[in-house]
Formats: sequence, C-alpha cells, structure tokens
Amino acid sequence: MRRNRRSSLHASAVSGAARRNIALFVTLVAVTGCAQGISRSAAAPTPGFHPGVAPASRPAAAPGPGVPARSGTPGQAGATPGQVRVAFAGDVHFAERTAARLADPATAFGESAAVLSRADLTMVNLETAIGVGGRPEQKTFTFAVPPTAFTAMRDAGIDIATMANNHAADYGSAGLTQTLAAIRSSHFPVVGIGANAATAYAPYYSDINGVRLAIIAASQVRDETLAHFTATDSSPGIANAYSDRLVAAVRAAKRRADAVVVYVHWGTEYDSCPNPDQRTLSDALAAAGATAIVGTHAHVLQGAGWRTDGTYVAYGLGNYFWWRSFGNNQDDNGVLTLTISGKGVRAASFEPARLDDRGIGLPAVGATRQRVLAEWDRVRQCTGLTARPPA
Repeated sequence: MRRNRRSSLHASAVSGAARRNIALFVTLVAVTGCAQGISRSAAAPTPGFHPGVAPASRPAAAPGPGVPARSGTPGQAGATPGQVRVAFAGDVHFAERTAARLADPATAFGESAAVLSRADLTMVNLETAIGVGGRPEQKTFTFAVPPTAFTAMRDAGIDIATMANNHAADYGSAGLTQTLAAIRSSHFPVVGIGANAATAYAPYYSDINGVRLAIIAASQVRDETLAHFTATDSSPGIANAYSDRLVAAVRAAKRRADAVVVYVHWGTEYDSCPNPDQRTLSDALAAAGATAIVGTHAHVLQGAGWRTDGTYVAYGLGNYFWWRSFGNNQDDNGVLTLTISGKGVRAASFEPARLDDRGIGLPAVGATRQRVLAEWDRVRQCTGLTARPPA
C-alpha cells in the first residue's frame, strides 16, 4: 500500500476558526445541478481554465503550458518500472452529511481511504465551488465548501481532482475567483478549471515509475456552467468538451507523454448506457491519442472496458462521496484502478463500494460486493467495450 502522504499544512485537527467556517458553509450551502432528480435545461456551449498545481511531495518536472507539474515516484513498495497504477473514483462533494465530516479532514473519507491510497496516483471529480463569497446561481442545487476539502482529499490518499463539471461555478464569478484562489493556496492538483482557456485545458504531468503521465479534464454537461463559465482566452471557467481545444490538448499531450488520461463529466443522468455525445467524444479522444477516458455525472455506474483500438473507456463511476442516498443503484460505486504502461492500459480492476449513511463509498463485502460486481459487468453490455484488452 502506498504511504498516505501528508504535509504540515494538513493537520488532523482544525482550528476553531476553521470549524466556524465549516459551520457557516453547512448553513449557507444550498445544493445544485448534478444532484439526483434534477433536470437540466439545454444550453449552447461556449468556447473553453486550470491552475494545475501538483503535490508538494513530488520533485518538480518541466511544466506544461501554464500548468506547474511534478514528477517522481510516490514511494510504492515493489513498483514495476515502466508501469503505473492509476485509480479513479467518481463524484465527490461536501454537503449535508458529508459536510459534517470536514470537522476532522484527516478522517473525512473513513474506511475508503485505505482503498484510495493503494495506487501510485488517485483521482476524483470534485463537484463544488470552493470558498465563502459570491451569490448562488439560479439553479435548483448549488454546492460550496471551505478549502479544507483539499485537506480531506489529500489525507485520504487522493492526489488530483477534476473540477470540470456543472458545479464548479455554482457561486458565480465571485465564487469562481475564490475557488481559483483556494486551489492556488492549497497546492492541490486540479485540472479542468483555471484563469483562462490555456490553463483550463492544460494537462497535469507526472513521471511515475518511468511513465510520463498526462491528465486532462473537461465537461460535456450542457447547463448554466458550460453556457456562462466556459473558460476563454481572457476569462476564467471550466474546460468545455465541445470545444476543439480539448482534442487539440490531447494531441499535444500525447507528443510529450507516454500515456494520456482524459476525465470527462458527461452522460445522461440515471442512464447506465452511454449517450451519443459520449460515444462521439470517446471516438475523437481515442483518435487524438487518449490512453484512457474516464467519466462521471450520471449518478449510476456506466460500462467500462477496452475499445477495439486499445483505448480504455470507463463511462461512469457513480456517486463516490455523496450528500444523499436513495437506497437504489445510485448508491453503488467503486474505485477503478488501471495499470498503464507506454503501450496502453494493460489491466483494469474494479473495487466495488456502496454509499453508507455517512455518505462514504464504503468498500463492499459479501453479497453486496458480488451484486455490484455483477452490475459492473452488466452495464458494459450496451457499450461495445470488452472486459479484456484487444489481442
């Protein structure tokens, strides 16, 4: 198991002032757009921001355009040279029951931290604004949390997050400004959001076990965020998956990296099968050189496996650390771990989980484990993907 990295900035206890901030957020936050049962109005996308700051524990490497990057080996015992294990979980935010867990960031993710910290690098989708300023957008649900969310993720073994989703700008321009400032102050790597388009689409680079890895993120959810807060050359926002910049970013990253991972917020809510936009984008990203494509947003597990061209696609990983439960398949989730080399994804394993009454993706056991694994296999059937890499 990888050592759970911490720094002096991430103590296990929070100060009284921090506790007061958390209490303020729990009172303020009204929860938005990606929540269960919400229908979204279609909005025409606009053109494409990311202050990607890598973990302080990694020695510096040459950064990509506009993105500070790090390289190094996180210290996994018995690591295989030329091979890296990258883990992915789904949607994460801190509202209602999960907001209360920020009272002790070091233990916020509970038992799931043991699974999250196993891989060489672990990534999730952070679906919220960060900070206390701004007015909530006119949405049914809006999310905002204090910057201690970054502490909680780091202490759980999470190394990087995407914020290219339909909740990153829930508190408007003022909230977006505070979010970007919090990302910079935290030194936590975040992709898919930034001060302009150059940084929103810029990859996070990391050298692990001799593998040069690039990670890019974007949102394909047509809603208020994509319509009003897509990053442009001169304004902040999120990376837009409908923009030509995304495919161009993948092509450019492939020239510099052995493997390129794209994390996309996409899909139709509560539908376990990929929609036409997902399929079209996965075709374009694979053709541009993506090694793996991972996604969230549908609130249920979607199929995963290999395309015939060798690109690995996981269409949807579900709600991993989530504010509400519904007692159905929306509570099923898990951690996907890909073994990647310069030749592509060599192996994939899925550790099933299910939301408990604390909102934690608790590792599944017994009959629940077998049921979620069976679900994971079943939802692949409508994707055209295979459970094993092509020969």
